[in-house]
Amino acid sequence: MPIGRRLALAGPAALALATHARAARAPGRLVMGLSTFPPNLQPWNNAGGAQATVKQQMFRGLLSYDADARLRGELAEAWQRDGDTAWLFRLRAALFHTGAPVTSADVAWTIAQVAGEKSGAYLRSEFQGVERVETPDARTVRIVMKQPTATLPEWLASPHMPIIARDSLDAAGVGVGAGPYRLTAQEKGVGLDFTAFDKFYRPGRPRTQSLRMTVYADESARVAALQSGDVDLIEFVPWPAFQAIERNPRLKLDSSMGPFMDLLFNGRSGPFKDPRLRLAVAFAIRRQEIVDSVFFGRGAVLGGVPIPPGAAFFEPDLANGWTYDPARARALLAEAGVPDGFACTLLATAQYGMHKGTAEIVQQHLGEIGIKVALLLPEWGQRVALGNRGQYEFAVFGTTADSNDPDGLAPAIDSTLTPGYSRPFGTDVPGLHEAFAEGRAEFDAAKRHAIYRRMQRLVLDQAPIVSLAWRAQAYAMAADVSGFRNIVGALTTYSGITLEDTVIA
Repeated sequence: MPIGRRLALAGPAALALATHARAARAPGRLVMGLSTFPPNLQPWNNAGGAQATVKQQMFRGLLSYDADARLRGELAEAWQRDGDTAWLFRLRAALFHTGAPVTSADVAWTIAQVAGEKSGAYLRSEFQGVERVETPDARTVRIVMKQPTATLPEWLASPHMPIIARDSLDAAGVGVGAGPYRLTAQEKGVGLDFTAFDKFYRPGRPRTQSLRMTVYADESARVAALQSGDVDLIEFVPWPAFQAIERNPRLKLDSSMGPFMDLLFNGRSGPFKDPRLRLAVAFAIRRQEIVDSVFFGRGAVLGGVPIPPGAAFFEPDLANGWTYDPARARALLAEAGVPDGFACTLLATAQYGMHKGTAEIVQQHLGEIGIKVALLLPEWGQRVALGNRGQYEFAVFGTTADSNDPDGLAPAIDSTLTPGYSRPFGTDVPGLHEAFAEGRAEFDAAKRHAIYRRMQRLVLDQAPIVSLAWRAQAYAMAADVSGFRNIVGALTTYSGITLEDTVIA
């Protein structure tokens, strides 16, 4: 059926088609609409939200988050601090998909792979802080850090830090995991099929015997597939569709405010090596237009470090350090020796409307102060590759913190970490990396507050990133789908963890 026709479906016709499409499906089968085919399925690589959702079905780490964003045990059934620099983990009786038990030796091997000198792991820099991993018995792991590390449990809860069976990586870098589903088939660019792992450690989970993830890169097609009953739930609901889904009694929307849009800069080559030019960009953008035009009002202006209002480390006086001030932007251009502006390229992607729409508004606003911006809009996989290699001058990005702790912002701001498409490239701010390191080493809340205030001041003064807008991010599903939850705050893209609880009533 043509996309235009699908989007026009309403009333009895839509209900009849959706009912027929879902009734024809085998019982115990759940179908999800993905926004993109994962560029890879490497366990410790970060290639976006869709990839994280897929990996959560195949792999599990020591910890994760529940639907209310609280840490919970996965392969570890218990954990605690052990002295000033160590954490102790007790493993549950879990099995890998091969039937082999998950042991402390697998945990130690995994950490060694992630922290290795040649590792391309997303959390490589963090796990290079491990002094040693002790394995006194098969189900006990003691991780000793080089310094006190308050945030180690948050790192171990990341979907990009699963535990993989020793020496199981194949030629594509994909290993054997212990997740609720086995990957049984995939067709690049089209979809992936999963079958429930009958020896998963959580009794009664997963609740469906088979899971299909079909890719709908076109946002309208993804919504149409939900409306017609071809899929049961979808990720990355486009903002123009929020209201129609909310009004449809056959559907429901679950949204969370926590992700944000920002600009990333290349500090090693191109014009944005000069922080004055990064700041000129920060003061030239009317952020409310992004909220209104790109997100249809489902968001909020973000003119500072992305710590949400009401959070423990939120600083009201720093929250809008980058306001719209074109006179100040022009003065910064003049101070940097380019009073008439300059030409540059802005990397985004046309695959996600939020990226393309944000890029177009940034292009318009910067043009008003003399910065001539040419847009680069490759498909998502190429956008990831260019970002990983630092092959851009500045880039639009949409992300969340890695956790609801301020330390979760380090991967989005600190360019001294392992290069990645989701963080700036070479915009090293003196004192910033040290502030994050000091914060994660401190357990006292008042002292952490002072440290993160200093971190925010450094970001506002040097602009390694420029924040633009908070955005609501939603999953949508048929009304009879239960168990799936959009995890609150920064963790919305980790919500795939709840697919093990999801079932059609």
